[in-house]
Amino acid sequence: MKKVLIINGHPDKESFCFGLHQQYKKGSLAKGNEVKEIILAEMTFNPILMYGYRKRTELEPDLLEAWDKLQWAEHIVWIYPTWWASPPALLKGFIERLFLPGFTFEYQEKSPFPKKLLMGKTSEIISTMDAPVFYYKWIVKDIGGKMIRKNIGAFCGIKNIRTTYLATLKGSTPEQREKWLNKIELLARK
Repeated sequence: MKKVLIINGHPDKESFCFGLHQQYKKGSLAKGNEVKEIILAEMTFNPILMYGYRKRTELEPDLLEAWDKLQWAEHIVWIYPTWWASPPALLKGFIERLFLPGFTFEYQEKSPFPKKLLMGKTSEIISTMDAPVFYYKWIVKDIGGKMIRKNIGAFCGIKNIRTTYLATLKGSTPEQREKWLNKIELLARK
């Protein structure tokens, strides 16, 4: 049994990402995992890192609750749409406000590399997009996925075990969307 945290980064609660979220949760619970959720569309916080790391802004109650869930989690599932080749601004703002020095990593005095404070955790990405996957991976160079996997996850010690891109969402049929929903439930059961 794993402690699974689903982070839903879509700002619209009526999006297809919410259906994917529910299917992943359903499959994960069926496997016997514990599941907690962070739904950015329901949170109240300022997504702007006002002073960089020069001056810490107090975390709002929703971010403090999210921090508790992040510490609790063994496996983190990022669900978000890919817009302009990267996650939505709200998700990036959430990361900038929560993945802070002293929380998820620490600078080391005589090293350019951080001490990774989230070692032992795993993650996976589930993202929708309108561009074909081959175009996103080979032409755009997967910049949004790399940001989550490497620039954030690996930097803090999280090992990404799987990335699933669902495309093209625009123009997809109800039958195709149903297949994607079923696929995500099955992935959660693995």
